[in-house]
Amino acid sequence: MATAKKAAPAKKAAAPVKKAAPAKKAAAPVKKAAAAPAAKKVAAPAKKAAPVKKAAAPAKKRTPNAAFMKALTPSAALAAIVGDKPLPRTDVTKKIWEYIKKHKLQDAVQKRVIVADAKLKEIFGKAKADMFEMTKLVNNHLK
Repeated sequence: MATAKKAAPAKKAAAPVKKAAPAKKAAAPVKKAAAAPAAKKVAAPAKKAAPVKKAAAPAKKRTPNAAFMKALTPSAALAAIVGDKPLPRTDVTKKIWEYIKKHKLQDAVQKRVIVADAKLKEIFGKAKADMFEMTKLVNNHLK
């Protein structure tokens, strides 16, 4: 019987702890709400640090596609703008854009539209061409 009396007070002691625990839980959400903005402030610098890692990652240099770098001979009409030496497609496009900007052949309102002069009309086959359509039309003049 002596052991039963000792066990009974332990149960009574455990019961008040359980009652006190819900009171602590009720107070905990208030602390979490106050801690939430602090957690966001801590998370923000971590996000800023991530792009630094991305910038350091591309140590490998991109190699250009061999198809773009293959030297192609321009037609006579295209040679009047870019020259008659074989050039890669990328250089042909750059030289055409230099010509367009030098002679101010872009539409004033829509910069994507190129207004063809006599030389470009031979290449495009029409008076106006979109800059995205230009490369397609120029490819017909490369061999």
